[in-house]
Amino acid sequence: MLREFRDFVTRGNLVQIAVAFILAVAFGAVVLAFTDVILSFIAAIFGSEVSFDDLTWTVNDTPIPYGAFLTAVVNFVIIAWILFLIVKSYNRMQKTPDPTTKVCDYCRSEISLEATRCPNCTSQLVNSG
Repeated sequence: MLREFRDFVTRGNLVQIAVAFILAVAFGAVVLAFTDVILSFIAAIFGSEVSFDDLTWTVNDTPIPYGAFLTAVVNFVIIAWILFLIVKSYNRMQKTPDPTTKVCDYCRSEISLEATRCPNCTSQLVNSG
């Protein structure tokens, strides 16, 4: 049973997920600190409180903490923007595979690159190579 547990824990995907989770937690802490910096600048510009988490509206003697919501929205936007940039960079770095098919000039069906005659419409294909 211990051997099975060791194999489970040291399996490649699980280790990668654990590392990604730890990095995500650390990244979340960085984003929270960065959000505090951004919101402090906004507070300094508009002359309001430094901590947006303490901002509340009072409706019928019930405080509504819109500052915490504002902080969460800023955190979300920062994380979403950085993830967008990461995915965009990753997609740009991916090599597009060489095509293995082409489109028939006559019937527009997908055929092999090496084909000299379309198997669907039997048209003689022009050699474009």
